[in-house]
Amino acid sequence: MKSVLVLYWSRGGHTARIARRICESVGEGGGRAEMMDINEAVHEGVDWGRYDVVAFGAPVLYGTYHKDVFAFIAQHQAPLEAKPSSFFNVSVVARTPEKATIEGNRYMQKFLQLSPWRPKDLKVIAGKVDYPSWAWYERVMIQLIMKYTHGPTDPRTVIDYTDWDDVRAYGKHLLALA
Repeated sequence: MKSVLVLYWSRGGHTARIARRICESVGEGGGRAEMMDINEAVHEGVDWGRYDVVAFGAPVLYGTYHKDVFAFIAQHQAPLEAKPSSFFNVSVVARTPEKATIEGNRYMQKFLQLSPWRPKDLKVIAGKVDYPSWAWYERVMIQLIMKYTHGPTDPRTVIDYTDWDDVRAYGKHLLALA
């Protein structure tokens, strides 16, 4: 049975939900999957030998990734590169088809520029707008970004742009990497 480790960093919980769905899909595909927040991985360690494939996901926050994402990659670059691996990002700009591709998603391109890790597999996943759950200053910042990108700006808006069928397919795809 092929095994997949789904590492992730999540701020508001949406990337964690995506990681969970990926794990469920791996199980549906006949594999075994475990998910682990990178903070947990740092504190408890990772038994890399237990996994055939590693997927690592992170959301885009205000145009970049949290510094802990790159710190984790720098610390664990060798084991990440030692086996089949994939990186997925989660961003609201991926709500449009042209920005939902590796080539069209500037945040995936930014990741590739900043990261020393070169995963052989990449995935762009659309995120969620949830103005009511964000602090006022976050709401204002995202509203400015949304105005610029022609997205929703109403502060009551909650829209999940994630294509959950595509997330399930990605989980099954990870099994094929092993």
